[in-house]
Amino acid sequence: MSILMIDKLLKELPNHVKLIAVSKTHSVESILAIYEFGIRCFAESKVQDLLVKKLVLPKDIEWHFIGHLQTNKVKQLLPLVSVIHSVDRLDLLDVIEKESKKLNIKVQCLLQVHIAQEESKFGFSYKELMSFFTSRLFEKYAFIDFVGLMGMATFTEDEDLIRSEFRQLKKMFEEIKILFFPESALFKELSMGMSDDYLIAIEEGSTMLRLGSVIFGERNYINNK
Repeated sequence: MSILMIDKLLKELPNHVKLIAVSKTHSVESILAIYEFGIRCFAESKVQDLLVKKLVLPKDIEWHFIGHLQTNKVKQLLPLVSVIHSVDRLDLLDVIEKESKKLNIKVQCLLQVHIAQEESKFGFSYKELMSFFTSRLFEKYAFIDFVGLMGMATFTEDEDLIRSEFRQLKKMFEEIKILFFPESALFKELSMGMSDDYLIAIEEGSTMLRLGSVIFGERNYINNK
């Protein structure tokens, strides 16, 4: 992406929307080039790739994790990231809590909600999500800060479907915020919108955009070190 295009993208983003550059599969050199534009928030989907990149890239980068997280990778991941977007099941929450307690740190987590038509995508159903909150189960996690929800829309050219899925997620977010976090300044994030649908996501209330190809160009599956 050219300097002018990235500058235009950054200027067009509403003030309340955070840009997260999805750097998975891209080289350290490519990330540094984007870093020079002033972008300081990057996301990876594999713990090992994140570990390698964090070691060699500038220390003021804020790293987010957006991939499907295996429980046996949690211990390794926690010291590396500021936010985990993809918490999609209770057993994962339990491990994050356990390992965060050992490290005596609090980790910011978004609960991933399944809003797409594709069964291959992960996340809590609406029923599971509301059960988690109405049972007050979330209160037992002393070392996790619940900061919002994350979702991925169906990969389709049907903009009406995408919009309806984002709108559904926003409605869930608002319901949970009102009922369970009315006084919380932390529960405020709605992570939705990627390169193909981020303009719709902004219109439907996103506060975090996860943008890869629109910033870096097509993924590099060969050289991702």
